[in-house]
Amino acid sequence: MSSRVTGSSIHEGKLLVHIAENGRSFDLDCDETTLVEEVMQFIENVAGINFNDQLVLCLDMKLESPRQLSAYKLPSDDREVFIFNKARLQSNSLPPSPEQVDIVDIAGPPPPSSSHDPHPLDDALDPALKALPSYERQFRYHYHCGHAIYSGTVVKYEHCERLLREQMVQERAVEVARGNLDQYYRVINQNYGDFMKRYMQQNRIHSDLLVNFGRDVEKLRSIKLHPALQTPNRRCLMDFVKEENLRKSVENCTSSHKQFENKVLQFKQTFGEMKHRVEELLSSKAFLPIKNLEQTIKEHHRYINEQKSIMQSLSKDVNTVRKLVDDCLSCQLSSSLRPHDAVSALGPMYDVHEKNHLPRMETCDRTISKLLDFCKQRKNEMNMLVHNYMQNITYVSYLIKDQKLQFPVFKEAMAHQDNLFVDLKLFHGIGAAYRACLAEVVRRKASMKLYMGMAGQLAERLATKREVEVRRREEFLRAHSSYIPRDVLASMGLFDTPNQCDVNIAPFDVDLLNIDISEVDRYAPEYLAGMTSKLEKHGSSKGSSTLSNDSSHSAEAIDIAAGSCKRYDSEDLLDVSDLVEIAGTSRLEVENAKLKAELASRIALICSLYPEVEYESVDDDSVDSVLKNAAEKTAEALQLKDEYVKHVESMLKMKQMQCVSYEKRIEELEEKLSKQYVQGQKNSSVNDAADFALLSGKEDNCKPEYVNSEVHMPCISTTESMDEVSCISSSLDAKLGRFTAHTGKASDGVDENMLDSSMVEPHREVQGGHKDRNEKIVGQLCMSLTNSSTAESVPSTQELVPCSLAINPHLDSKVNGDNLLEIQNELAEKSNQLNETEMKLKSVLEEVAMLTRELEASRNLLDESQMNCAHLENCLHEAREEAQTQKSSADRRATEYSLLRSSVLKMRSLFERLKKCVYSPGGVAGFADSLRSLAQSLANSTNDKDDDDIAEFRKCIRVLADKVGFLSRHREELLEKYPKLETTNEQLRNELEEKINLVKTLYNKHQLEKQANKEKISFGRLEVHEIAAFVLNSAGHYEAITRNCSNYYLSIESVALFVDHLPNRPNYIVGQIVHIEQQIVKALPPTSTRPEHGSGDQLTSGMSTSNPYGLPLGCEYFVVTVAMLPDTKIHSLSPS
Repeated sequence: MSSRVTGSSIHEGKLLVHIAENGRSFDLDCDETTLVEEVMQFIENVAGINFNDQLVLCLDMKLESPRQLSAYKLPSDDREVFIFNKARLQSNSLPPSPEQVDIVDIAGPPPPSSSHDPHPLDDALDPALKALPSYERQFRYHYHCGHAIYSGTVVKYEHCERLLREQMVQERAVEVARGNLDQYYRVINQNYGDFMKRYMQQNRIHSDLLVNFGRDVEKLRSIKLHPALQTPNRRCLMDFVKEENLRKSVENCTSSHKQFENKVLQFKQTFGEMKHRVEELLSSKAFLPIKNLEQTIKEHHRYINEQKSIMQSLSKDVNTVRKLVDDCLSCQLSSSLRPHDAVSALGPMYDVHEKNHLPRMETCDRTISKLLDFCKQRKNEMNMLVHNYMQNITYVSYLIKDQKLQFPVFKEAMAHQDNLFVDLKLFHGIGAAYRACLAEVVRRKASMKLYMGMAGQLAERLATKREVEVRRREEFLRAHSSYIPRDVLASMGLFDTPNQCDVNIAPFDVDLLNIDISEVDRYAPEYLAGMTSKLEKHGSSKGSSTLSNDSSHSAEAIDIAAGSCKRYDSEDLLDVSDLVEIAGTSRLEVENAKLKAELASRIALICSLYPEVEYESVDDDSVDSVLKNAAEKTAEALQLKDEYVKHVESMLKMKQMQCVSYEKRIEELEEKLSKQYVQGQKNSSVNDAADFALLSGKEDNCKPEYVNSEVHMPCISTTESMDEVSCISSSLDAKLGRFTAHTGKASDGVDENMLDSSMVEPHREVQGGHKDRNEKIVGQLCMSLTNSSTAESVPSTQELVPCSLAINPHLDSKVNGDNLLEIQNELAEKSNQLNETEMKLKSVLEEVAMLTRELEASRNLLDESQMNCAHLENCLHEAREEAQTQKSSADRRATEYSLLRSSVLKMRSLFERLKKCVYSPGGVAGFADSLRSLAQSLANSTNDKDDDDIAEFRKCIRVLADKVGFLSRHREELLEKYPKLETTNEQLRNELEEKINLVKTLYNKHQLEKQANKEKISFGRLEVHEIAAFVLNSAGHYEAITRNCSNYYLSIESVALFVDHLPNRPNYIVGQIVHIEQQIVKALPPTSTRPEHGSGDQLTSGMSTSNPYGLPLGCEYFVVTVAMLPDTKIHSLSPS
């Protein structure tokens, strides 16, 4: 794997890796199969970051070392990898070192000299020619100086750009770390929200149980058991539990509830502090404005451009002076340009170099140097900011991790709380369970009745089917017995008849409690289920928001109940459509039993769901959503209501307009009839000639009216609005008989305004031809009836006016009056017939409508049947495919099973042989021999077709035989060595017992000696806690009295302890040893000698502190520290 430090974009197959602490970048050549571990090892080699201290991040992912880069979609052009140093993230880590920029000083060219760079023109006689080489050397010197300055400036500018890129990398690294922290925080915050939600729900449940305990006790005491359930020790529901134990449980639950509540409050406080720290850290923007630095660097690029232009000018001047020198050497100067003119032209150019170009380049270089210093300062500040910010992120991550570790503890505590409150929950649900049990009793009684009825109905149906089968068999025998002999038919078994079916049900549920649905509320009131108290509690605590809360609870309960009800309904014995009279029971009784069972089932279901629905948590968000949904549904319902009201009002307006048009038409017809009647009365009082003229005029008026399809009745007197049509109608039989003959006439004689809408609309549908077939049938039928009822509305002129009146002009008024009476009688008869026809027409229309509905229902049923058939075909096709798949799978499994069975049989035979070897007689040696022979036989019977398991088993047997043989030989060797070991062990045991006895004897002796010497002065080798006596010697030191051990001296501190309270130094000192310090006399330089102070007397300066007792070099001595003994008398020297 190769790399190069770069700041360019990633190429294909390249992985760009950034170091977060300093912003360095490495471009690695790798592919998707490269392990993350290899990248980390490379970074360890080139960046010096320990492998175990590397934290590798890409976006919001942490890269694991054993995985490949392809697992993280790397390498990719749009993804960067950042390496964080864990050692730098610790709070006690050192701050980053200042940024160091290594700039190689480019040495300037040496000053020009003619001795180092001779030229042919240096020896010229002409001073002008002699000056040209000097100018050439100076111009070349200026150019090299400028090039050195330019090269250094470019290097410094590149360092500035590098520092800018590293700061940009550091900013992106911090963003990646912040994103990783933000993701970690979101996860822990989500866990905290879920935990608090569960805790609040549990806390509310437990608080309600503790608060309502007294009320539940009184409630259960007030409910007496059913008389059949009462015993001497059980009178009410409260007798189901032991009150004393329950109250102890309540006390324990109360104390535990308060303690857990306090712990959660503390956890909530610490989490709030952590949350504040995290949000404050994530919201902080403690970064330097890199864009301003980038803009500054871009602006300073003009100094580089300026130096480039100066370098071009210097190069041009060098070329100019070189050309002049070359021309002088080749004597090619023009006549117009002399050497003196050339030298005079080069002078100003030299001045420009010295006074303008080079100083300007140095100024640009100093400006870029200042920019580099500024970039270094900003880079150091960025390093410190990244260092501090990453330490803060690490600290906050530790806080988050600490809070994360609290969740399992609190979850376990919540589980413990739930276990504590189990008894209270069970006690709280006693009432609801009792009510559910009573409702279940009622449901079972009603279900038993329905079940028995169904059995009877089933028996009746089977009896009916048996009769049908018996008749069918008899008809078959009658039809074929004449062709086939009876004995042949008997041999075929065709004379058998189906047996009677007896449906017998053994009695069940005989021990059910004698209770009806009306007695459930009496023995177990509804408030036992807790619904009423819950509603009151919500109503008193939450006010208007309770409605939404309870609605959400009820909605959830309804959803749960709906699912359960579907399950129960599918198991019901009798559906609603089967409510028929069964087993001597009326339909009403069956329906009553069905409703009782359903009601009891709902009561039991509600009581069963109560503990779950009661404690469903509804937070503010769900309450708001329920209120919002309710408001939307209410608005939608109101909008639909308004639309429906508008629709009904429009329909009413249309009907009113139609009724007004009908009334106007009726009024016009009445007015016309009244006018005709008045005119007829006037004509009846005049002479015959006037009557004939009037009648002939009416006849003439009738012809155009007939042609215009509008009928004007002759002189008819009526008081009803519909008499005009009634007076010209005939009976229904006559209409039906003349239907085909008068169809055309009837269609011309119908008054449109007098037809009802139910008669006109079908006619229009038939004419338009846009409706379906059943609507056409209704329209044709209605038109036929309408035409038949109005076919005689335009009779011939002979029916309107008698021919005698039209022919004979000399009839008298009496005859006219008789004809008028006949017409009125006929009109009354026709009116009655028309009323009857209208009644029959209405009944026929109702029947047609009913047939239309049935036809529509049949069509819908047919469509549904076709859809069901198509669905069944699809299901059949899928079932066939699945069957084929299952068949192939079954065949494959059968093959596998056969192979497995054969393998198992072989393994079983092998195990049987192994079992025989194990249980073979002969002990261990026999087992080893039989196992060896089994392994040999298995090796000889090796087959290439054997499974791997069998081959592995044979191999195991062979290895087992070898190991058993080895163990058998080893056992024989151990058995041979056992007697020798037993003998040796016995000898050692005897020696050990002797040694133990000797140790005990010596220990007792030592204890006796120790007890004897405990209170005596030791004169041998001194030990700690012993009593020693020190005598003042001639040198003024206290030396211990010993037999064979010398050089034990009393320490200065101990001497001071015994002497300070005495006027003179004592002759001897006795005390208990507390410390012994061993020292050796060493030689010291003469200059290091110091005076020794002891007992207030100053010794000679030649005595060294390393040899205070005047002992020879290399001699060992001991400084003893003692403590005073109680009641010790110290004797001092007598004064001399």
